[in-house]
Amino acid sequence: MSKAPPSPAAPDLPATYEAALQELEQLLVQMEAGDLPLEQLLGGYRRGAELLKYCRDKLEAVEDQIKVLDQGMLKTWTPE
Repeated sequence: MSKAPPSPAAPDLPATYEAALQELEQLLVQMEAGDLPLEQLLGGYRRGAELLKYCRDKLEAVEDQIKVLDQGMLKTWTPE
């Protein structure tokens, strides 16, 4: 039997939201320093866009889970 061709590699995404956020913050510091050549700036911008999408997707997934847990009714949080 022949195997199916391998699927295209997914972008190298961090394992967790926190790791993605940390990498995004480090990338931002590097870019704001203004010491990167133009090609690295463009690569950094692309990587930042990937990380931002990853973080947004993770947050949206958590929001969806909370909505399900609250049976569609989000409750206002009040500190005790």
